[in-house]
Amino acid sequence: MSQIRKIREEEIVLARHLLVLAEKDPSAYSFPSDVDEYEGGVMGSINFTLGDSSDYAGDIVQVEYTDEDGIRVVITLTQNSKGELLDMDFWKENFSKLLKYPTPDKVSINTRGI
Repeated sequence: MSQIRKIREEEIVLARHLLVLAEKDPSAYSFPSDVDEYEGGVMGSINFTLGDSSDYAGDIVQVEYTDEDGIRVVITLTQNSKGELLDMDFWKENFSKLLKYPTPDKVSINTRGI
């Protein structure tokens, strides 16, 4: 189930950081004022195009983060065929609720895969 809500500053900060890690220019991307929150916000995944995920055109970057309970979280920033941001998808290995939203200094490029 999804829910439309205002984008949070911490989400913009993290997405911009992920773009930098992917060697992309964050100023070349726009951020909507509203996002579509997946799973009722349990893991933190959002859609930047308000639910239009049918136009997936690949991953920009994938990082990992260790949540406060020691569980690994994989975060993937994706794009659509127009080169716009599509999703910032969070996947927590045990499918539990995200306890603390990651800050840029707590994420690193995912080298282990999902």
